[in-house]
Amino acid sequence: MNKENIIKRMSLADDVASRLQQKISKGEFAVGTKLPTEPELMAVFGVGRSTIREAVRNLSNTGLVRVQQGLGTFVEKQQADSESMSERFLRAKGRELNEIRQLFELKVAEKAALHRTDKDIVEMKKYLAERREMAAANIPAACIEADINFHLSIARASQSEILLDLYKTVARNLKEYFSELFIDTESFVQTQILHEELLQSITDQNPQKAWECAAKITGQPV
Repeated sequence: MNKENIIKRMSLADDVASRLQQKISKGEFAVGTKLPTEPELMAVFGVGRSTIREAVRNLSNTGLVRVQQGLGTFVEKQQADSESMSERFLRAKGRELNEIRQLFELKVAEKAALHRTDKDIVEMKKYLAERREMAAANIPAACIEADINFHLSIARASQSEILLDLYKTVARNLKEYFSELFIDTESFVQTQILHEELLQSITDQNPQKAWECAAKITGQPV
């Protein structure tokens, strides 16, 4: 197996482990109960046996589950002993998740205005155009995808690896939250002009204006 395949498998295992941890923390798999069998977990998550085993091993290392040979894997506790901030973000839901995003949305916009490149502008324009098109066509799923990709492109333009990593972590659950929150694209149509202004401020390299635009988008006082 080459290095790329190993990384891909590890990434899948991390994702499955996080999703399993969420189910345990929400009580879907109660403390003391046995997790579904490997074939059942493979079917649930749509991954191979090696990925499931790697994910279970990760959870076992945190003390969340206990693997008992010949009997199965049992839930030991509802929360891991050493939950990382990234893992905590992944457990965040609904309004809490959106509040996390709001905490660093303004700083991301400000830094993007300071450090963006011409390539970044092209990428941002692409996703914002997709957002406008999908909003006008009233296609919520595609509009949400474009919206999240637009904000991710701003995070990339900020040239801050930590802010980008944080946004990527939050974005994984943000899509699910938005899908439940928005049954149509009316809100996206209404806020398109604010996103256009945000892009323009970043293009103009005006960090103060970018901060203000991001504040308006996230519903914070300017």
